Amino acid sequence: MLLTFEQDDDAKRIRGNFRLAAEYQGGAGFIHGGIIATVLDEVMGKVCRFRGVHAVTAELTIQYLKPVPVDADLIVEGHEVEMTGRNLFMVGEIGDVSGTVLARGRGRFVIVDPKRRAEQAVATDAPQELAGKPLQK
Repeated sequence: MLLTFEQDDDAKRIRGNFRLAAEYQGGAGFIHGGIIATVLDEVMGKVCRFRGVHAVTAELTIQYLKPVPVDADLIVEGHEVEMTGRNLFMVGEIGDVSGTVLARGRGRFVIVDPKRRAEQAVATDAPQELAGKPLQK
C-alpha cells in the first residue's frame, strides 16, 4: 500500500488521494475495516506536522458509515480538533470523489519528548540501534 499526502498549511489539514485493490478487501468488493482504520490513523498522525512534534496513537475510534469499495478513487483528510496538555485530538475522514463520507476516525495522540524517548531506550533492554548505539559485529 502506498499512501501519499499533501499538506495544506492554510487550512492545517492533511489530504491524500488513493485507490486500494482487491488484496485489501474484507467482504467481497469492500475494503477491510482494519485497512480503513490504518489509513485513518496514518492521516491523523501526519497532522502532528503542523505542531512539529512526534506523537503516538493512544486512542482510535472508527465509524464505518458506508462500505468503502475496492478499486475506487478515494480521498482521506485529517485535521486537529483540540490540544490539551500533551494530548492532540484529531479527526480523519475517508470519502469518495462525490464528497460522501464513508468512514470517520477520531483519535487521541500523545506527544512524545524525543529526549525522554532516547533515554528510555538506553535504560531498557532495547536493541542497540534503538538506543542510539552502533551495533557491534
